[in-house]
Parts: sequence; C-alpha cells; structure tokens
Amino acid sequence: MALTVLSVVLAVVLYGSLLWTGRQGLRDPSDRMLRAVFLCLLCAGLSFPFGVPAGARLMDGLAGDGAAKLAQNLCLLGTVHFLGCFFIHAASNPATATARVRRQTVPLVATAAVITLAMALTPEVERSHTYATADMREPGVAVFYLMAGAYLTYALTIALVWTVRYARLAGRPLVAGLRMLTAALAGMVLASVVREAATLVRLLGGEVPHPVIVGAKLALDLAIPLFVTGVVWPGLVTRWASIRVWWHHGRVYRELAPLWTELHAAFPEDALERTRSDRWWDGLTPRSVHRRYYRRVIECRDGLVRISPHLALMADTKVPLEPEVAAIHLRTALRAYAAGEEAPSQAVPVALPDGDGGLEDDVRQLTRMSEALAASRA
Repeated sequence: MALTVLSVVLAVVLYGSLLWTGRQGLRDPSDRMLRAVFLCLLCAGLSFPFGVPAGARLMDGLAGDGAAKLAQNLCLLGTVHFLGCFFIHAASNPATATARVRRQTVPLVATAAVITLAMALTPEVERSHTYATADMREPGVAVFYLMAGAYLTYALTIALVWTVRYARLAGRPLVAGLRMLTAALAGMVLASVVREAATLVRLLGGEVPHPVIVGAKLALDLAIPLFVTGVVWPGLVTRWASIRVWWHHGRVYRELAPLWTELHAAFPEDALERTRSDRWWDGLTPRSVHRRYYRRVIECRDGLVRISPHLALMADTKVPLEPEVAAIHLRTALRAYAAGEEAPSQAVPVALPDGDGGLEDDVRQLTRMSEALAASRA
C-alpha cells in the first residue's frame, strides 16, 4: 500500500514537473540545459507506465512479451543520458558541449540497438521474466542485462562525477536538489555494479545469494524516487515561492478593499486602465493577481495623496498622519472634498512607511489604514 501511494505521489510530481519544464522550454527554446532537463523528465515519464504491472501487461499484449521491459530500459537509458547532457551544457561553452553530447550519443545508440536485438533474439518463453528469475545462460537474456547494465553504470558514474562537481558551485535551492541527485546516483551506481557482477556470476553458472539481488533492487527502488525528486526540486522550490507570493498578493488585495472602495468612490477617474477578459479563470492566474495587487496599491496611494490636504485639516495637524489616525478622519475628509470645501493645495504625508523597506513597507502601512477603516465601520 505504501509503495502504491509513493508511486502515485511520484507520478504526480514527475508529470507535473514535466508539464512545467515543457512550458518553460516553449518560452525559451534556445535554453539547452532546460531542454536536457525536459528530455530527462520525458524519458523518466515514459518509462514509468512500463514499470507498473497494468502498463506492462498492456504493452506486452500489444507488442509481444518483453516489449514493456525493453521500452522501460530504453527510456531509462535516455533518462541518464539527458541528465549527463544537462551537466555537459552547464559546464561547457555551446560548441564544446555540442561536441561532447554527440560523443555521448554514440554509446547510447549502440547500447539501445544491441539490447533491442538481444530481446528480439530471445525466445518468447524467456522474455516475460524479472531480473531475479531470468535465465542468464540464455545468450539473449545475458546480453540484454549485461549491455543495459554496463551503459547504465557508465552513464550514471559520469553523471555522479558531474553532479558532485556542480554541487560545489551551486547555490540554493539547486544545491539541495544536487545533493539528492548525488545520493540517488551513488545508490544507482552501487546497485548497477552489484547487478552486473551478479549477472556475470549467473552467466557462468554460479548462484547469487537472494539477499544480494533483493538488496540491489531495494537500492534502486529507493534511489529512483530520490532521483526524480532531486531533478525536480529546484522547480518545486521556485513554484512554491511563486505560490506564496501569489497568495500574499491576493490576501493583501482583499485587505485593501475597504480603503480602496472609499477612495475609488471619491476619485473614480484615478482608476488605472484595466483590460477585462471573458474567461473567468484569467482572474485567478498569477499574472492577473499580481497586476490587480499593484494596481490597487497604486490607486490607494494616489487617492491618499489627493485627499491628504483635507485629512490634515480634519486631524488639525501638519505632521505625517499615522494610518490609524488617517482612518478615523478619512470619511469626514472625503465628504468635505465632495462638498467642495477649501483645503490647502499642498499634499500631506499619510501612512508613510516606517523604514526603508520599499514597496512592501508602504503596503503594510496602507493595510493598517484599511484595517482600521474597516474596524471603525464595524
């Protein structure tokens, strides 16, 4: 049950990250590192269904026994290949990176061709096996596992070396993802070496203790989710930070409603131009929420500047008005403005930021005033 839940969570994270990197890649097709990450996740995403019993049965039913196993291994080869491509592009200039990627493609294509041929030459009765039950004395089976394992060990070792080097230079949140990748790749390399040695022993007619095979499989089962998490971690952290900003802007937008409503009723001409959309979900998109947030902050500040001379008269002061003091006199000042009463033409500071915090500090003062205004109405 726990494994099933983990598989579902892993699938959600994997395919969600795949959609996100695909969208980012469409925005910037020239970003080779992003393209490598997308292809790495794509291969991992394609391999996932073939490792699920229902998906494997469906694939084998359509293309014959062993098709799911072959497809899964081909996708895994692509996954580690494109992970290596990411680090090559990250650490090399474009011309050098392109040449290195081409050289790394040769063993990938050769391995894919050999294991495909090995599976085709394997008798059908021997294709529907697991690693633990496979007859390694069958030439096609032995070649399949030896070649796939050799390439995985080679590619994973290269990726591990690059990951360790890159992790020393990376900053947060990338370094956390690279550390996860380092641990996952180390586990995968260890499991691959053990499985290669076990394959050779079984090919030569020897017996491999069952705990060794189980241990290698367990290492892979633990490393794969950690690997996917490490690949998508920087994107997840970035998305989480964006969601927090989106939520904060939406909350502040609502908190400023009492102040904005009073000022907008008095100065409707100060409203910034807005483009309405017929699609209801556009109002929930991050860009729309951020736009409405900034527009409301600006309109509130503009309205306070215009009403500040009347506020100064109502409060009988020439010093900057605190948000709570300004809130007490705002409605009276607005009525005086609407009635055309005279007031000094010079603006008076109202709800000014306390420190040097920039826009956020200004927004806090406006929010204080809006809350005080809502409390006075209640």
